[in-house]
Amino acid sequence: MVFRYNEHANIRTLDPAFSRTLQDTWVTNQLFNGLVQMDNQLNIKPCIAKSWTISEDALTYSFTLRNDVFFHKHPFFGKDSTRTVTAADFKYSLERLRDTKVASPGSWVLNKVDDFAAINDTIFEIKLKQPFPAFIGMLTMKYCSVVPKEIVKHYGENFRANPIGTGPFKFKRWLENIKLVLRKNPNYFEKDHTGNRLPYLEAVAITFLPDKQSEFLQFAQGNIDFLNSLDASYKDELLTANGKLRSLYAKDVNMVRGPYLNTEYLGFFLDSKSPEIQSEDLRKAINYGFDRQKMMAYLRNGIGTPATGGFIPKGLPGHNNSIGFNYQPEKAKQLIEKFKKESGIKNPEVTLVTTGNYLDFSEFIQREVEKIGLKINVDVMPPASLRDARSNGKIDMFRSAWVADYFDAENYLSLFYSGNFSPGGSNYFHYKNAEFDSLYQKSFSVTNIEDREKLYTKMDSLAMQKALMVPLFYDEVTRFTRKNVKGLGINPINLLDLRRVKKD
Repeated sequence: MVFRYNEHANIRTLDPAFSRTLQDTWVTNQLFNGLVQMDNQLNIKPCIAKSWTISEDALTYSFTLRNDVFFHKHPFFGKDSTRTVTAADFKYSLERLRDTKVASPGSWVLNKVDDFAAINDTIFEIKLKQPFPAFIGMLTMKYCSVVPKEIVKHYGENFRANPIGTGPFKFKRWLENIKLVLRKNPNYFEKDHTGNRLPYLEAVAITFLPDKQSEFLQFAQGNIDFLNSLDASYKDELLTANGKLRSLYAKDVNMVRGPYLNTEYLGFFLDSKSPEIQSEDLRKAINYGFDRQKMMAYLRNGIGTPATGGFIPKGLPGHNNSIGFNYQPEKAKQLIEKFKKESGIKNPEVTLVTTGNYLDFSEFIQREVEKIGLKINVDVMPPASLRDARSNGKIDMFRSAWVADYFDAENYLSLFYSGNFSPGGSNYFHYKNAEFDSLYQKSFSVTNIEDREKLYTKMDSLAMQKALMVPLFYDEVTRFTRKNVKGLGINPINLLDLRRVKKD
């Protein structure tokens, strides 16, 4: 009854206020809960809040809390070693999240919040500065988990390695870079549809082999139960060219796949001094200049959808498959020739900066685009260095991805709002458009989902008209489990939920 998996990217913290990466979020999702949660279809469901109301002006959210949620046991809670979660705990947790001294990377979630109040032990109220329909979805993020003040105060920064939450599993042991163990929380408040207390598993054990090939071998030998996503080092060993499990593994392994709210793309820094990057014609030529279908077949065994729509991924309201670029090499050639004639630059070239994991994609695009007259140099940087250089405008063209933080296309479109220029925000392109900004602001007050969807598609098409980026593909969640693992579903934000997992 121990669920075993490997985390090759390592885990930096067990404190939900710093749970920024997917790997950190996977663990904090086992240890902590918030007011609300998402199901596998991304519907907002009750969690510690059993119900809530939103005022007519859409500014006040009032949550009624359950009275049977207890923190994991710890001697600092006194003779019972635990206590009930109250509205005051949520007030403390959210105030901590936006405390500048704490410096949580998730503080932005509360940018539109005016104030919080614990009306009594079971009523918690949040007031917004302005209407924001996506806000309730943002509260599902692990940043907004409840934490106990007395434990956090005692451990200080070391709460990262001594987490106490309310989740289905409780912290047992962490030997950093070696192993992390969580044990079943016998007092967990959620039950299954027949009244059995969750979770079913007794423990979760996570190892930290940094090499994806070694991780795959451990999985193939049955030493770990689960493999997330597809890696170039083993994709052809595991899958056929059209994305089916090879017969060698079909008897021992299950595969599930579905839409993942993740757009993989190449971005352009519009404040670049390079005439090639400044040219809308050249940016469009790159978009037209390679075959995304062929790229996905060769490099991903058909896992993922070629991105011929906009930036908003497949699976989110607002996605439109007709506003992007498809493969038109002759059109791309014409645009490059036009640039050469107008600029006087006979041998245009650009430099694409990527990480080692995406070198194969970058080299594929490099080869294809060079056939139509544009030279692309490919530089490889470590992920942290690339993120820093991208944020500070030191890279003209970069490989990146945007995974949904919450279930609303506003999350994607915020990258094009001029008020979010990097390094302070996530507009790495430095795109500024008055019409886009006006529609973006307007979207906050539009509560009708269909009307908001039309606005989102319009904004996405404005960004695509300027070819700010080259959407590559909309990803898929792909999970491989041993046959004895039951109940591990998938969801479009690739969150790991082990509450209902069983092992035969």
